[in-house]
Amino acid sequence: MLYHDRSNCGRLGPADIGKTVHLAGWVDALRDHGDILFIHLRDRSGIVQLVFSPEFTPKEVCLQSTSLRNEYCITAFGQIIKRAKGTENPNIETGDIEIMVTKMTILSKSNTLPFPISEKAMMGSGSDTVSREPVSEDLRLQYRYLDLRRPGMQQFLVKRHKINACVRNFLDQKGFIEVETPILTKSTPEGARDYLVPSRVSPQHFYALPQSPQLFKQLLMVAGFERYYQITRCFRDEDLRSNRQPEFTQLDLEASFIDEEFIFDLIEDLLCRMFEIGGTNLPRPFPRMTWQEAMDKTGSDRPDLRFEMHFVEATDIFTNTSYSIFKQILQRGGVIKGINVKQSSQSLSKNVLQNEYAKQIVPEFGAKGMTWMRVTGDKLDSNIVQFFSNEEQKNIIRRFNSDDGDVILIIADPSLELVNSALGRLRIHVADRLGMIPQDMFAPVWVTDFPLFDPTEEGVTSSHHPFTAPDRIDFDPADSEGLLSLLSRSYDIVVNGEELGGGSIRIHDQETQQKVFTALGLSPEEAKEKFGFFLQALDFGPPPHGGLALGMDRVVAMILKTPSIREVTAFPKNRSAFCPLTQAPSQVAHEQLLELGLLDLGKTEALPGSDQEQETIDYISWVSRIGFEEKERPMIEDALQDAARMAAVISGKAGEFEPAISVSQCQNCFRKGREAVMSSLVQTGDLLKNAPSVKGDYFKVASILE
Repeated sequence: MLYHDRSNCGRLGPADIGKTVHLAGWVDALRDHGDILFIHLRDRSGIVQLVFSPEFTPKEVCLQSTSLRNEYCITAFGQIIKRAKGTENPNIETGDIEIMVTKMTILSKSNTLPFPISEKAMMGSGSDTVSREPVSEDLRLQYRYLDLRRPGMQQFLVKRHKINACVRNFLDQKGFIEVETPILTKSTPEGARDYLVPSRVSPQHFYALPQSPQLFKQLLMVAGFERYYQITRCFRDEDLRSNRQPEFTQLDLEASFIDEEFIFDLIEDLLCRMFEIGGTNLPRPFPRMTWQEAMDKTGSDRPDLRFEMHFVEATDIFTNTSYSIFKQILQRGGVIKGINVKQSSQSLSKNVLQNEYAKQIVPEFGAKGMTWMRVTGDKLDSNIVQFFSNEEQKNIIRRFNSDDGDVILIIADPSLELVNSALGRLRIHVADRLGMIPQDMFAPVWVTDFPLFDPTEEGVTSSHHPFTAPDRIDFDPADSEGLLSLLSRSYDIVVNGEELGGGSIRIHDQETQQKVFTALGLSPEEAKEKFGFFLQALDFGPPPHGGLALGMDRVVAMILKTPSIREVTAFPKNRSAFCPLTQAPSQVAHEQLLELGLLDLGKTEALPGSDQEQETIDYISWVSRIGFEEKERPMIEDALQDAARMAAVISGKAGEFEPAISVSQCQNCFRKGREAVMSSLVQTGDLLKNAPSVKGDYFKVASILE
C-alpha cells in the first residue's frame, strides 16, 4: 500500500470539506450507536472523527469495523463532510468536520492495554467520560512506547525538539559552531563518580563516560575555534533525587576573548527565546545576586525570588537580652535571624507554630528550635515575649517591618551556616504551605562570586571545578585561611529556585593552574597523571576563555511547566536509576566478563586475614571472627569432626523430605557482674585484626539499607 497521498488527521478543517482523503493512524476511542460506529483516529498531528454508516460505507467495511478496538493501527479512505449543527466537538482541532469512511484496512491489532492511552473525549465534555486512577510511573516506563503515544507526551517531545532547534539557530547566528566531543574518555576527578567502561583491547583498563565535556571544550578554545557549542549527553554516577537522572542532556558552550558580561547577555537572550516557545516572556535584564547575598537573604545558592520573605538580621537587637537561650548563643559567637510571614496570624495558629514548627519541622531542618511571635496591634504575642524588654520588642517590630497580623519566625544558633540553611528551608516550607509562591511566574537571577574553595578535613576542595578562574591570582596556595577568602569567577543561572545552568571564566595560564592544584593537594606528578594532556595544551598560547552549560532536561521541563524531567525525556530511568522497559542495569554473561578481563580482578591482593584460611578450624575462626587459644584447638577440632560425621549421617537418612525446622525456647544470657568492661583484645587490636574493614572500634559491615 502506498502512503504518498496520506493526509494528516490533525491538519484537516472546514476548507477541506468535500475532499476524499487517505488517513492512517491508531484508534484512539470508539462510540458504537448500533448501525453507526464513530471512532477517533489519531496520528502525530492530532485526531479526527471517522464515521462508519450504512448510508456511505460499504457493507463489508461496516462489518469489518465491528472488530476495531483501542490502539488498532488502521488506514482508511473517506470523504470529509461538515458535522451536523450541535454535534461539533470543540475539544479537538478538527471538531467541525468528520470523515465518512468508504474503505478501511486493519494494519495491525493491539492486545489489551496495560493502561488507558486516549486523552480525548468522544463527547464535548473536555475530559474522558470515565474517571481514572493515576497510572504508576514504573508501569508507564515499562510500556514507554505506549505512554509516548499519548498526545500530551508527544507534544512535550515535539516542543523539546523546537527548543533544541531554537538553540541551534540562535547560536549559529551568534557565530558558534557545533563540535562533538568524545563519549569514551579518561577518568578525571570532576566532583561526582564516573561511569566506567572496560576496554577489551586493553585488559583491566577503563574508559569513563563524560560528566561534562569540560576539558575538551577548553582544548577547542586552545585550538582557536573561539565559539563552540553542542547539545550533548553527560553521565554522573551519583545518588539520585526526584529530578535527577544518571544520564542527562546538556547545552555546553564555550567562547574565547570574552568576560562574564558576554555570557550573561548571550544566555539571557537565548533563555528568553526558549521560554517564548512555551508561551512565557522572561523579564530582562535578569537581576544578579552574589553568592553571599543569596545565602544571607534566602539561605540558598538557588534563591527562589518569586516571593519576598527575605531574612532579617536581628543579632544586635539582643546584645543585652535577658532571654537565656539567646544569651547563651550570643556568648558562643552565634547569630539570630528571622523572617516576617506577612498577614499569616490566622493561618499559623499557636498550636501550629509551637507543636508543628518549633518542635517537629524546624528540628528536622537541623536547628535546635524556633522562636515565634505574632504581631497584635503594636505589640508582640508569644509564649516567651515576657522575657524581652519593651525596647527589644519595639526594635523587633521595627526591624522586621511588622504590621498587625504578621508572624515573625526566628532561628538562633552558634553556626551561621546552620541558621541560614534551616531558615532557608523554613522560608520555602511556610511559603508553600500558605500558597505564597506564584505558580505562573518566572523569576530568573544570576548568582555570582561563589567561593573558589570549600573547607574539608584535609584542607580545601574546589567549589566548582579546578579550572575555574579565581577573582585574583596573588594568593598563596599554602595559606588555608587566604584560600577560603578567594572568590571565583563563576556564575549560576537560577529560575524559581532551580539551578538551570552554571559556568565560569577559566584559568588560561599554567602558573595559576599549578597554584590551584597545589592548593588542592595535587603534586605536579599527580596533576600530570590526571590532567597531563590538558596541562600540556596550556603551554601553547591558550586564549582567555569561559563558558556555561545549561541542563536541558530541567530547562525544557520548566518551560513546559511539568514538574518532572522524566516527562520530557523519551526513555528515562526511574528514581532508582532503573529502566523498567529494558530492565537495565542487568547482569551480563560470564563469558563477557571473562573477555573483558573483569574476573578475579583482585587475585593479586589477598583479603585481610586470608592467610589464616589454612585448616577448617582456622577458616571458621576467620569467617566467624571468633578467636581461640592453641590449647583449645584439639577440643574444637574433635567437636567439628563430630559435627561433620553427624551431618553426614543425617544427610544419608534425609531421603527426599524437606528438613524440619524446630525452634528452641529463647533464654537470656548475661555476663557476670554489673559493670561494663572493655575486652583486652580491643585494646591490643587483636579483636578486629582480621576484619576486612573497621570504623572506629567497630567491625564495618556493608550498607544494605538506603
